[in-house]
Amino acid sequence: KLLCVFPSGRITTTGGSYRLTEMADSGRVKHDSPSSSPGPRRKRTQQSPGSKARYSVNAPGHCFRRVTLTKPTFCHHCSDFIWGIVGFVCEVCNFMSHEKCLKHVRTMCSCMAPTQVQVPVAHCFGPAGQKKRFCCVCRKHLEGSSALRCEVCELHVHSDCAPFSVSDCRVCHQDGGQDVDTYQHHWREGNMSSGARCEVCRRTCSSSDTLAGMRCEWCGVTAHASCYIIIPPECGMGRLRNMILHPSCVRICSRNFSKMHCYRISENSHHSEMGNSPVTSKETQSTGSADTGKQTLKVFDGDDAAKRNQFRLVSIPRIIKNEEVVEASLRAFYIPDELQDYELQSYSQQGLFTDDIINRNGTPDNKPIFKDTVSDSWLLRSKPREVEVMKIYPGSLNGQEILLDKLQEIRKTSLRQMNQTRFYIEESRNRVAQVNLLLGGFPTQLDREEYTHLLSEHLAVKSESVSAVLFSGAVVLQISCFSEAERIYMLAKDTSISGKQLYSLVIPEIMQSKLAKGSCPLLVFVNPKSGGLKGREILYSFRKLLNPHQVFELTSGGPLPGLHTFRDVPHFRILVCGGDGTVGWVLGVLESIRHKITCPEPAISIIPLGTGNDLAQVLRWGAGYSGEDPYNTLLSVDEAEEVQMDRWTILLDAQEMTEDGKVNGFLEPPKIVHMNNYFGLGIDAELSLDFHHAREEDPDKFNSRFHNKGVYVKVGLQKLSHTRNLHKDISLQVDRKDLELPSIEGLIFLNIPSWGSGADLWGSDSDSRFERPRIDDGMLEVVGVTGVVHMASSFFFFYSKKNKESQNTVKTVIL
Repeated sequence: KLLCVFPSGRITTTGGSYRLTEMADSGRVKHDSPSSSPGPRRKRTQQSPGSKARYSVNAPGHCFRRVTLTKPTFCHHCSDFIWGIVGFVCEVCNFMSHEKCLKHVRTMCSCMAPTQVQVPVAHCFGPAGQKKRFCCVCRKHLEGSSALRCEVCELHVHSDCAPFSVSDCRVCHQDGGQDVDTYQHHWREGNMSSGARCEVCRRTCSSSDTLAGMRCEWCGVTAHASCYIIIPPECGMGRLRNMILHPSCVRICSRNFSKMHCYRISENSHHSEMGNSPVTSKETQSTGSADTGKQTLKVFDGDDAAKRNQFRLVSIPRIIKNEEVVEASLRAFYIPDELQDYELQSYSQQGLFTDDIINRNGTPDNKPIFKDTVSDSWLLRSKPREVEVMKIYPGSLNGQEILLDKLQEIRKTSLRQMNQTRFYIEESRNRVAQVNLLLGGFPTQLDREEYTHLLSEHLAVKSESVSAVLFSGAVVLQISCFSEAERIYMLAKDTSISGKQLYSLVIPEIMQSKLAKGSCPLLVFVNPKSGGLKGREILYSFRKLLNPHQVFELTSGGPLPGLHTFRDVPHFRILVCGGDGTVGWVLGVLESIRHKITCPEPAISIIPLGTGNDLAQVLRWGAGYSGEDPYNTLLSVDEAEEVQMDRWTILLDAQEMTEDGKVNGFLEPPKIVHMNNYFGLGIDAELSLDFHHAREEDPDKFNSRFHNKGVYVKVGLQKLSHTRNLHKDISLQVDRKDLELPSIEGLIFLNIPSWGSGADLWGSDSDSRFERPRIDDGMLEVVGVTGVVHMASSFFFFYSKKNKESQNTVKTVIL
């Protein structure tokens, strides 16, 4: 079909009506060849005054030059040590190579890699971890707090390199366009685990000395940069394919919402790509004023960067040709276009060729040169063009703009943003938008009319464009208008009802009809407040290993968003990363909505991040997480055996008694709680309550398991002199028989053979009168304790006994 672009921005075809849409997420575009750009073309300058010769290679974009090595250096192609003092480095991306490897280099330069991305997918940058990593843009070490990493994929960058990273994050869902059922390998260079081997040649392809090797972010296949092109392109999702939520099964209308909103990533952990500080070049930061032969220029790539004071520092000789300054500026911004299409203007809007910066002593044959400029701030501008050339991709996105006006506006605002813009052509057809928003924080135990009134009063929700699914304290809105969804989303974050702040989350839709036969996707809940900083690292690891739409942070709405997302999945499992209290939280919410989900009894496994972790120990998941490989943990979950476990409902019926012992009335309505591990009265409950109050007063101090246990010891020592005589205040009936209680200070009702971080209070191994307790026997064990000393002696006795036993590595999953 013939495409014609008119000045009004319309596109017509000979076979029907089409519309052109635009997406500026975070990619870059480049003309395919010099012939695709209008105007005459001049050969790029290949040599600057005093610089060494540059070398051409097969990999596009690189500009190699010979350098003398002054420290141990490794080749980025083969990752071997470069023997001798001569190497070859790219002036743009710092790719280092042997001379013998130059003709084999296939890795694209950082300035050209964005041109290979047809549909840019932005990254979600957050703070990096503590491991040694390399920047995927400048290929240098990541050091200090300036390091960032994508919350979804393996991209690691410096904070000032983030704006120039390739927007090639994983595509984890369908976005209302054409459905894709098969996915290709999503390759990421470097930063692999030690010992990784190439899938093709079986040799080691990882390196701790440089950015080398390739890894698929879905299936985990690793290969050399020269070998991965041999691997078939289609990805099978690897060993975890049965528990990965395939991207073709997830649909989310993300228009008007950022990726951070779509993946429910907390805003307080999200770092801005640019920040408020100037964006400077690391190469020029080391150039001090002691080098009198050079000068440093501040270069802005458009009006927006000048307004925000975000610039790149470009170090140049004091006497240099104008076109070489433009070339250096384009290199600083990773723009691969031809330098004759651009020019520098002083920050005061003066042109490049002014009396202040031109050496007028040159002959007519010589080009003007920079010399002792008055201004050190410059704007990198695109020269006026009579004809605009755009690369248009087939695609399916939303939105419509007047193209030429929009194009000129973007180019003036920022050249980098212009290179991050894509245009798509799609068939004109009306699509029905459906955005699912979960709003929480409402009062509980309200009926439909009361929730509808609150939505109308505080959020002005229009009933004609919204349908609602109600829960206790939360509402899921299905909105058929993008602008209305954005308005409600933002307004809910600034609204409080009865003194409680509302929260809003974008919820994906799982198309259960597209789930593979026999698949059992894993629903992951992570409590980042458990286990110190380990919860945060686990959250990042599972977002990377799985689909981020199946990983939920419990501090953002609790378990309800995840359970509602998986409501139509016929069979799935749950992994809870937290303490026993977190597991009980998830089980409690599951109990309340089990009649609304297709799989009412999913199996639940645990990564123990809490203090006691009694339930995790009984189920053989360990006494506490100590940094095990998350990938191996997922394999254990996939291979685990399912077992049954009892859960108990406790009715607390508070009554007010008169002096004559008769019931006077209820203080409050009966309260129902669910028990998984154990339930205590007396000294045990008092210690737990004091620990809870201490943690509520200063939660930042409770960031390690050792410190938390120390607080329990401190609270227990304070209770040594207290006497409660609990046996005089309560009566106990077991199997409809009244029991006479001895002098005790507490009662503990056990559902599992573990208490207080591993102690066995029942001790049935040496008592022939009772059977050994099980978690599925339908019975409770009742234990009386005489005080703090009794509890402590039981714990230390069984703790020393446990250390002598060999640890069983068989894992189980509770149901």
